[in-house]
Amino acid sequence: MGLPLMRKATAVWLVENTSLTFKQISQFCGLHDLEVSGIADGEVANGIRGMDPIISNQLTQKEIEKCEKDPSAVLTLTVNPATEGEKKRRGPRYTPLSKRQDKPAAIAWLLKFHSELTDSQIIKLVGTTKPTIQAVRARTHWNITNIVPTDPVVLGLSKQVELDLAVDKSRKMQNKITKVDIDKSENKLSSILKHKEETKPLELEKGPFLAEKKPVLEDDDQTSKGSSLREAEKLFNKDGV
Repeated sequence: MGLPLMRKATAVWLVENTSLTFKQISQFCGLHDLEVSGIADGEVANGIRGMDPIISNQLTQKEIEKCEKDPSAVLTLTVNPATEGEKKRRGPRYTPLSKRQDKPAAIAWLLKFHSELTDSQIIKLVGTTKPTIQAVRARTHWNITNIVPTDPVVLGLSKQVELDLAVDKSRKMQNKITKVDIDKSENKLSSILKHKEETKPLELEKGPFLAEKKPVLEDDDQTSKGSSLREAEKLFNKDGV
């Protein structure tokens, strides 16, 4: 199933202007149900202006009304001419002079809404340089006060297909790294528990051993005390005689 252009902006519009369920919107826009719920609560996609999918020929009013009446129905994406013929670009990106001034705004948008993207991915998407990305991130760019985060797809600096591929790749890498960390933690915990189980029987054996030896030591102490008293009595009797 194809995904609409500007998925989050489309989800914002659907949440604000329709009675579709979160599940229907998430399936259509390729987002998680909780992410759509966060958009409705105002916790996600702050600052993103909703985009009408009807005007962009991605949905029809009839399709929306049909799905509003049937919560189990799935929205069907209308073929959008803007997505036809989009393929992965080969070779370096060329940005027209008229659009080069928009690069900082696109970088700021990517850093704000897709922080999972690496600098190299942003460089490929926007056609910028690493120092520019670092300057925007650290807010040391010479024009930082006038930079307004804007979707690079809207600015024409990137295609939606390229952005979606980069975001999906980043998320898969992050999930893979997280899974590796969890596996390492579980292995470490299991080794600690195993070590404790191996040392526990030794401690149990140690207790009874001391308990058995203790009465023997007490008998020895009493014997030595008795012998000392007998020797003292002998000396006393000898002196009396």
